[in-house]
Amino acid sequence: MHAGIELGGTKCICILGTGPDDIRAREQLPTGDPAATLAAIAEILTHWHSAAGPLASIGIASFGPLDLREGSQAFGSIGKTPKQGWGHTDLVGYFSNRFAVPVGITTDVIGAALAEGRWGAGRGLRDFAYVTVGTGVGVGLIHEGRPLIGVHHPELGHVRIARAPGDTWPGQCPFHGDCVEGLVSGPAIKARCGVAGSDLPEDHPAWMLVAHALGQLAHILVTSVAPQRILMGGGVLTQRAPLFSAMRAQLDSSLNGYLDIGEIREGLDTYLVPPGLGADAGPLGALAVAIDTHWQATESTRK
Repeated sequence: MHAGIELGGTKCICILGTGPDDIRAREQLPTGDPAATLAAIAEILTHWHSAAGPLASIGIASFGPLDLREGSQAFGSIGKTPKQGWGHTDLVGYFSNRFAVPVGITTDVIGAALAEGRWGAGRGLRDFAYVTVGTGVGVGLIHEGRPLIGVHHPELGHVRIARAPGDTWPGQCPFHGDCVEGLVSGPAIKARCGVAGSDLPEDHPAWMLVAHALGQLAHILVTSVAPQRILMGGGVLTQRAPLFSAMRAQLDSSLNGYLDIGEIREGLDTYLVPPGLGADAGPLGALAVAIDTHWQATESTRK
């Protein structure tokens, strides 16, 4: 059995199993302060470790930014984050010190991308992008079947974009103001409109601004890393299927006939799509990290 921890900005999901067709247990809890939240997660995993048989590995898919540089003294730690109190929290160290099993980590959005590549809408693709729009905005890039990570993991949710005509709202990101995250994340929508996105009617004008910003983000992805497909999910987009038509229209308008390639020319309805795993992409991403970590540890032992 493998344990996955999806550590999100507002909630955490712990999952036990081997894949989407074999989930043995699942627990959800709110994301509070680091000490209380991590202790509650460790208690869940301890129970599973004794009740369901020894865990083979633990996978963490967390909000970031994270230090994912192999060999770094801060590997597995959260960096500077808008999530108050969580900066420099050593996630890998916390669980490695409590469980004698391999512990792997990546960002929540890269984890979701790995799950989509293994079990969802990214199967059979060598290159694709997964975008999550929730408490924050993150982008996971898969290239040749592996996460694309340089000196740090991509933070495309914090790019600045061409604003919609007439929109002068300054944005909500504490670091960049009107970056994509500062315009379309759940907290940004609430700050702009005074109510949560889940309470906004589908014809509220704010949704067209969300579609414009995400269409701009898709334009950046298409003209930079050129993914074979773009998946967009997360809490803000859940149950908002009509928004995809608006996002595709914004992407098409922004590209303005540029890039005469089949994936674009043959229709954006199969290029810019929801995730195949839906809301389970996140927790299954943590499970995918656990499975990959177990495999890597096994291969290392054999060598």
